[in-house]
Amino acid sequence: MSRTRIAVLVSGGGTNLEALLQAQEAGGIPHGEIVLVLSSAEGAYALERAKNHGVPGFAVPRRGTGRVQFEAGLQAKLEEYGAELIVLAGFLSILSADFVKRWPGRILNVHPSLIPAFCGKDYYGLRVHEAALARGVKVSGATVHLVNEIADGGPILLQRAVEVLHDDTPERLQRRIMEQAEWVLLPQAAELMAEKLGKKER
Repeated sequence: MSRTRIAVLVSGGGTNLEALLQAQEAGGIPHGEIVLVLSSAEGAYALERAKNHGVPGFAVPRRGTGRVQFEAGLQAKLEEYGAELIVLAGFLSILSADFVKRWPGRILNVHPSLIPAFCGKDYYGLRVHEAALARGVKVSGATVHLVNEIADGGPILLQRAVEVLHDDTPERLQRRIMEQAEWVLLPQAAELMAEKLGKKER
């Protein structure tokens, strides 16, 4: 069986990447194969994680680089490794509409809230969890969605709710959402799309 070739784009420590790699090794992504990791930051620990799992990883630095040059660097590596599906796993650079148009229905993103809550401009990282706690919500969670060419969002694939506890800090809530939602949903969504794209190619 030919497996869909997956590239994972990261910017930091790579905990979501680790969840994907472990799921793959446990047989949780049978229709896909992670063939490439790209980081928008030099020295990101995510690249070390990729190396530890035998997956090629490269830095394509965003800092000090124009958008066109940066995205051309990403595109070149994606084409070199024959990527067919892109997973944004803690990737903090916003991709242009022109870039996204080259990958219609082939870019997955994870957001640490139950979209449409706490999403959009300036909602990323701990800011999402700070906003959730400030609003006093009882439930938060994570969403995996397809990125489309007209907005950050796109069709929602999977969501998972996580209870907000009375003594939560943004950091504790963030960790629990990663463990109970993001690390579960991302491999599931990658497999869902890998199988779908594999059928489309046949």
